[in-house]
Amino acid sequence: MTRPRSCPDLYAAAAAALLVTAAVLVGRYVYTYDDLIVGWPPLLGRWDPHLGPGTPAAVLVAAGVVAYGPAVAARLPWRALLPAAWGTALAWTWSLALIDGWDRGIAGRLTTSQEYLSVVDRWHDVPATLRDFNGHILLHSPDNWPAHVAGHPPGATLTYVLLDRIGLGGGGWAGALTITVGATACVAVLVTVRALTGERPARRAAPFLALAPAAVWMGTSADGYFTAVAAWAVALLALAVTRRSPGWAAGSGLLFGLTCYLSYGLTLFAVIAAAVLVLGRRGVRERPVLLAALLAGAAVVPVAFTAAGFDWWEAYRLLVTRYYEGAAGVRPYAYWVWANLACTVLITGLATVAGLRRAGSVLVRRRAGGVLVRRRAGGERADGARAGEVRLAFLVAAGLLALLAADLSGMSKAETERIWLPFALWLLAACAFLNRPRGWLTAQAVLALLVNHLVATGW
Repeated sequence: MTRPRSCPDLYAAAAAALLVTAAVLVGRYVYTYDDLIVGWPPLLGRWDPHLGPGTPAAVLVAAGVVAYGPAVAARLPWRALLPAAWGTALAWTWSLALIDGWDRGIAGRLTTSQEYLSVVDRWHDVPATLRDFNGHILLHSPDNWPAHVAGHPPGATLTYVLLDRIGLGGGGWAGALTITVGATACVAVLVTVRALTGERPARRAAPFLALAPAAVWMGTSADGYFTAVAAWAVALLALAVTRRSPGWAAGSGLLFGLTCYLSYGLTLFAVIAAAVLVLGRRGVRERPVLLAALLAGAAVVPVAFTAAGFDWWEAYRLLVTRYYEGAAGVRPYAYWVWANLACTVLITGLATVAGLRRAGSVLVRRRAGGVLVRRRAGGERADGARAGEVRLAFLVAAGLLALLAADLSGMSKAETERIWLPFALWLLAACAFLNRPRGWLTAQAVLALLVNHLVATGW
């Protein structure tokens, strides 16, 4: 990758640190809790310095990745690198979650009064519950759904209902599923980056994806599970357009459809999907059937839920009303429209900010070069590695654009440290542009450890 001087990277990281500091100070001293309805602005949590059983493991995992991650990622065979990245992400997420202990860190997360497991017993008749789902979204409706159930399409809750039905009920199994599946998201991003930009950028990004500060929240909310489903939808699409495979396209469409029934906001993944189609447009031109397979796959989940009686559009309309009936009606847009970005810094780390700066520089320098989508049959064209840089920067920019759209919409005021996890993971790929990876990995690990040990996160 290109290696410009590091001073601009440090300036970008310093600016991001100042943004977080400003969000903390303004949140604490300009606004009150009744204004923001978060305990430790801009994060939803409270100040609670603590250690836990996961502390030694988290430190060891961090130290191992910092010391050996870049070298191992560069040399390990690709087929071995993917399970190694998943295993590292699993170890990192589990150890961070266990800093809060088994009950508070894992088993109790999805069992609170506002979470999905609190309503599992109300789903005795799944078709009937789906038909009646919209009748319980508004706050004044009878037996209204808890906040997280009302705030998502029923696919989210149904996941945990089905887990309960197969005998894996309770918060422990739900937490284990969320962590295990969520950790695969880093593998999906690596698969996508390799398919679209080349293997070297994927290898350089691997340690950063495995040691992401986002793991603090990936293991504590269902959004970690959503992140993985959305990431694999993109990964399968990348494989489809580069391998001209209708099967991968159909699988991608199926996951995109499921994504939209896990979280309304993840419809913004259409931006990232569009970027993949642009980068792989030669494959789409050569096999137009890919688009047909993608759309056919994407129709499966919506058709199934609609046939069962759930109206997605009506549910979203009711959700907007419910959203402003609650905390969102109080939380000031003028604060959260920029404080949300401070939350993004905390979940992606200062290394990602520096990587985004470099990605922006690549796009500016190469815009006139015409290297974005030109490819040979066996790999990149237009100066090889430089073409891969531009393609990676374009992919990262699409993830950033989707995140900014979510921010400006006003439908993400606070709690974005978990809500934006699906978008944040794509920003982490920008770390492939960084030199001196051990220093940046150290910064990433220190940030995650500090947040997890000083703040009791929750919702």
